Amino acid sequence: MDESGGSGQPRSGNDQSTDRHTGGTAPTTDPTHPEPRTADTRVAETAEPDKPDAEPTRPDEPTDNGEPAAPEAPEPDAPADTPGRTGPTPRLGKSRAPRKPKEPGGGLLMGRPFGVPVYVAPSWFLVAALITWVFGGQLDRVLPELGALRYLVSLFFAVAFYASVLVHELAHTVAALRFKLPVRRIQLQFFGGVSEIEKESETPGREFVLAFVGPLLSLILAGVFYLALQTVEPGTVPGVLLAGLMISNLIVAAFNLLPGLPLDGGRMLRAVVWKITGRPMTGTIAAAWVGRALAVSVLIGLPLLTQSGALGSTAEDSVGMDTVTDALLAAILAAIIWTGAGNSLRMARLREHLPELRARNLTRRAVPVETNTPLSEALRRANDAGARALVVVDPDGEPLSLVREAAIVGVPEHRRPWVSVSGLAQDLTDGMRVSAELSGEELLDALRASPASEYLVVEESGEIYGVLSAADVERAFVKAMARPN
Repeated sequence: MDESGGSGQPRSGNDQSTDRHTGGTAPTTDPTHPEPRTADTRVAETAEPDKPDAEPTRPDEPTDNGEPAAPEAPEPDAPADTPGRTGPTPRLGKSRAPRKPKEPGGGLLMGRPFGVPVYVAPSWFLVAALITWVFGGQLDRVLPELGALRYLVSLFFAVAFYASVLVHELAHTVAALRFKLPVRRIQLQFFGGVSEIEKESETPGREFVLAFVGPLLSLILAGVFYLALQTVEPGTVPGVLLAGLMISNLIVAAFNLLPGLPLDGGRMLRAVVWKITGRPMTGTIAAAWVGRALAVSVLIGLPLLTQSGALGSTAEDSVGMDTVTDALLAAILAAIIWTGAGNSLRMARLREHLPELRARNLTRRAVPVETNTPLSEALRRANDAGARALVVVDPDGEPLSLVREAAIVGVPEHRRPWVSVSGLAQDLTDGMRVSAELSGEELLDALRASPASEYLVVEESGEIYGVLSAADVERAFVKAMARPN
């Protein structure tokens, strides 16, 4: 089963991503800094930064105390303001680039085949113990002479089975890399594995191939184990292991071919609907709802199927603990499928709207001020320039830090002439410098890599363009997600 997210979970938190999905976004503060108009304009001290859901007022509408309110984040497609054009224009060294996002975790790192990290989640050890116990009970009936050694054989089977799952996921990974789609990681976890592919396929044909190669490899492995089974004696340890691996890979292939998200069969169905309608979102909706119907079918049908004896046991045997175990297994599988289908819908909707987030459109105009500048004087300059952000610079115009919006709100007006801007600023790190050209997933990745409340936005030449508030990005993101598709 592959997953185009996490991770990303932006996991609007995402995924992913990817959710993982959507991952989370950088911590934000609610914008309460006013749009300055005159030299004696005050920050709206009645603002409440801890209430992000408050309805923002228009920039030209005064608040109840007659002061200007923080403007609402601009529409992503609105023409950008031209920040940072008043006063001397500081420049940044071109060698300073935003740091790369930290490598994702997810458990015990096992290796990097094809350059993609493979992690084993802690939940895998629980499943491995469960498989060892269940398969050991089966071996006790088939090979009673093994005694306690049957659990060692069962543990080997559990490891070999998940090695087959890894091959299944590597098939998705190789196909994704072949189509130049970055893969964040592979994770072996409870009930299988996940390949976190960070971007969508460009065409429905590639989407179909990307989904189909996983079950195809599982079917090939089942065939390999079947051929190997012909070379050994039945009723021996190698024979039992090969038969178990053959059957388990057949089950993995069949289960993943079921036509509902988040399974591979669901992605294949999505590709078919996408091809017919020309709309990837339509394919996602269709495959996600089929996945939800599949979850309900598993929840109800699996216990009934077991009790009917269709899976090889009589109805009399399917009582007691076996019935409870089957019901629990069905509930877990149904929950995984239902949740995955819902996450696929959210991720698809997120990917549709992500391109609307552009750093250039969301950036606030900024003015440079030196370290010892009083806050009142800095605000006066911002008022005159029509700016909403302050950048602290050295005598050569090199940016040093960003004055925090939340800190300005906390300073009473009568103290502002005696408070220097340096005491309210956050030192700039490489991760707090972002390019004005960033948009969509690249912008969110940059913010996630270095969580902060404000970021310095620069042109490719190093010239300051303005200051980007994480709260503005979050507000624009929420507004974009609220729009109908």
